Amino acid sequence: MSDVQIPGGPYINSIIGEGTRFNGEFDLNGLLRIDGDFCGTVRTEGKVLVGKNGRAECTVYAGTVVVGGVLQGNIFANEKVVILSTGIVLGNIHSPRFIVEEGVIFNGSAKIVQPEAVSDPEKTPVEEAEPESYAPSDDSTPEKRPVAVSGTSDSRSATG
Repeated sequence: MSDVQIPGGPYINSIIGEGTRFNGEFDLNGLLRIDGDFCGTVRTEGKVLVGKNGRAECTVYAGTVVVGGVLQGNIFANEKVVILSTGIVLGNIHSPRFIVEEGVIFNGSAKIVQPEAVSDPEKTPVEEAEPESYAPSDDSTPEKRPVAVSGTSDSRSATG
């Protein structure tokens, strides 16, 4: 198969066509288009496109992810995630940009992150941050416990 280059973009060098079923890991340079069924993991600095008839049950680590079919799994994008009007995403999204057209089905969470904050957790271990205590440092206090914060942010000040 000859490589086709999108002007100003990556090479289209991998296609899972309609009627094709593939299980495994894809590590590639360039663009992967899924029009068939795929189950596994995809890693690329380029793009991953799930076509209108494509079905993917996978974890995706890519520069850009565009979903027009069904994707069940987590998406970690360094640039952006686009869900087209025909798209269904069942999973979590971590990306600096998240574009959703009208009519999509999305069940999961979306975390908008700084571009350098998106990484492959299998390659770089992520340590869970321990909650910080904002109580004044006083050695006479017999027990110091961290303060856990949850919920939404509020514009009111919490000073005492």
